[in-house]
Amino acid sequence: MTWTIVVAAIITLLMLIVGGALTTVGPWYRDLRKPSWNPPDWVFGPAWTLILGLAAWAGVIGWLRAKTAGEHALIAGLYAINIVLHGAWSPLFFNLRRPDWALMEVPFLWLSVLALILALAPLSALAGWLLVPYLLWVAFAAYLNLVIVRMNRPFGATA
Repeated sequence: MTWTIVVAAIITLLMLIVGGALTTVGPWYRDLRKPSWNPPDWVFGPAWTLILGLAAWAGVIGWLRAKTAGEHALIAGLYAINIVLHGAWSPLFFNLRRPDWALMEVPFLWLSVLALILALAPLSALAGWLLVPYLLWVAFAAYLNLVIVRMNRPFGATA
C-alpha cells in the first residue's frame, strides 16, 4: 500500500511540474480575447493540483481494490493514456499557440477521464466519484477552449 501511494504521489507531482513547465502564459496568451467568465490565471494551478490529487487518490483506491493482473493492467493503461493526453493539451494550446489543435485533442482527454471513471467505479464507488471533478473541469476547459477559438480564429498564420 505504501508503495502504491508513493508512486501515485510521484506521478502526480511530475505531471504538475511538467505541466507547469510546458505552460507558457505570456503576451500571446494575455492578448487573446477571452470570455468575461474566464477564470483568472491563478485559479488554474490550485484547481489542477486538487483535481490531479483526487485522481491519484482514485487510482490508489482502484489499484488496491483490483484483484487480478488484468485489472491492474487496465488501470495502469488507462492512467498512462490519460497522462499522455493530459500532457499534450498545454503544449498544443500555449507553446504551439494552437488552441484549435488543443480543442481537437480535448475530447480524447475527456473520454480518457470517463474511461477511468467507468473502470474504477466497479472497484470502488468512491474512486469513481473522486474523478468526477476532473471530468467536469475538462468539460469546462473544453468549452472555454471552444469559445477562445471562436473569438480569436484563425490560428496558424505566420506573424
